[in-house]
Amino acid sequence: MKTQQTAKHILMVLTSHAELGNSGEKTGFWIEEFAAPYYAFIDAGIKVSIASVAGGQPPIDPKSELEDFQTPATKRYDEDSEVQKLMANTAKLLDVDAADYDAVFYPGGHGPLWDLTENVTSISLIENFLAANKPVAAVCHATAAFLNVKDANGEYVVKGKTVTGFTNSEEEAVQLTEIVPFLLEDELIKRGGKYQKVADWSAFAIRDGLLITGQNPASSELAAEKLLAILA
Repeated sequence: MKTQQTAKHILMVLTSHAELGNSGEKTGFWIEEFAAPYYAFIDAGIKVSIASVAGGQPPIDPKSELEDFQTPATKRYDEDSEVQKLMANTAKLLDVDAADYDAVFYPGGHGPLWDLTENVTSISLIENFLAANKPVAAVCHATAAFLNVKDANGEYVVKGKTVTGFTNSEEEAVQLTEIVPFLLEDELIKRGGKYQKVADWSAFAIRDGLLITGQNPASSELAAEKLLAILA
C-alpha cells in the first residue's frame, strides 16, 4: 500500500521595484524568468505560492514583453488567467514564513538589484531556508538576493561557492552598466564566490550544495530543473 505523499511547495519571490535607476525607464521582473520556472514547477506537480517585496501586483519589465523575448512559457503565461490572478495578489514578503515551504526561487529582471539585495526580510528568509537545509535558487539579476546572506558563522553564503548571475558583458550589451547600482559579476566575486559564466545569452545554471544560480533569462528553466532535482 502506497503512502500518500504531500505535494512539495515552492515559494517564488519577485521584486516590487519599477524604476530603472535615474534613466526614466521602467523595470521590474523579467516574464520569462518567472514563467519558465513556474510552469516547470506546476507541471511537475509542485504547489507554487508567489510573494513580492510590497505584495500585490509586481511590476513587469516592459522590455520582457517585447516580441523578441517571447517563448512558449511567456505565451502560456499571457493566456493563463489563473496565474495572472495570483500575480495581481502576491503575498507581502514580510508575511511569509520559510517553514511553510520546501524551497524558494527568485526570478530576475533588473528590479532585484534595487530592492532585494539589501532587503533584511529577504535576507532573513533565505538564511532560514538554508538553516533548515532547504534549497534556494535565483536566476539572472536575482542572484543579487544572495549577496548579503550569511551563514551561522557570519560568512557570506556565496563565499567559496560556485555561482553565476548576469555577466558584466551582458550588462554592457544591454547598455545598462552605468545605470545599475552595481555589477553583479563583480559583487559575487568580491564576496568570495567562485564565479562562473558561459557565452553571453547561453543557458547556464549551477548547483553548489543548497545554492542554485542561473546566468541569464535563457537559464531560468535550467535553474528550475536543478531545483526540482533536489526536491525529487
